[in-house]
Amino acid sequence: MLIFLGACLLAAVVHSLHADETAAQKANDFLKKAKDTLSKGDTKEAIELAGQAIARDPKDPQGYLFRGVVHESMQRHGEAIQDFDKAIELNPKMAEAYDRRGSEHFKLGHIQESIKDFDKFLELRPAAKPGHWKRGISLYYAGRFEDGRKQFEGYQTVDSNDVENAVWRFLCMARESGVDKARSDMLKIGKDPRVPLMQVYDLYRGQAKPEDVLEAVRQGQPNESEQKLRSFYAHLYLGLYAEVIGDKKKALEHLKAAEDLPIGGYMRDVARVHRAMLEKK
Repeated sequence: MLIFLGACLLAAVVHSLHADETAAQKANDFLKKAKDTLSKGDTKEAIELAGQAIARDPKDPQGYLFRGVVHESMQRHGEAIQDFDKAIELNPKMAEAYDRRGSEHFKLGHIQESIKDFDKFLELRPAAKPGHWKRGISLYYAGRFEDGRKQFEGYQTVDSNDVENAVWRFLCMARESGVDKARSDMLKIGKDPRVPLMQVYDLYRGQAKPEDVLEAVRQGQPNESEQKLRSFYAHLYLGLYAEVIGDKKKALEHLKAAEDLPIGGYMRDVARVHRAMLEKK
């Protein structure tokens, strides 16, 4: 009798393990289809397939992570955070989920939450710290200007030709020590090929005017796409500059112009978040 019961128990365990393996395999298949679908730009189908993957293996954090990425691409920040929350609950050491959740928190204006997530990400992946410019931006908006300055100084070891990095360090220093001090100690930049960022660099170090930045946008007969991208950078950094020298009205005008341009990417969210915070002051 005991032998029979033992055999039955073993059979049940084997059956359960086989069922779990089958469910996991089906979940992986749906997740692979979801990734292929997203690569083709079909976010709606990718969301549905990710949901099917999660339904078949709800304990796998990868399904939630991927669905969060799709929500992220659709600007559904709250839904993305919920999925990243679940991924982290299932795997507290999933570094990517913290990093992505930090970005989504920033986009919703949750500055402290973004810093907390970025710090956790860097705790898990310390080698990524010098290049984590997003953390530097969040530190700026948190009023942690010295920490922000240090973050951007670290990024200089990753890319010494990035005008944006020099500008954000300038902004941190200007808040700490004033515009003149920030200008006198501005990071040295090589050659940033993006127009009009070298003119932006000259503006911030006091060797150009806002009109020079706008004029550079029009030079060389850029196509429509390039013109919009140039205009975005011009208005974003003219807006940040106007604010730091005390012209709130002009800052809001430029930030609104930057936000209205159909440019994707994190810096457009920066323009939106900055304008919203400035309007509340």
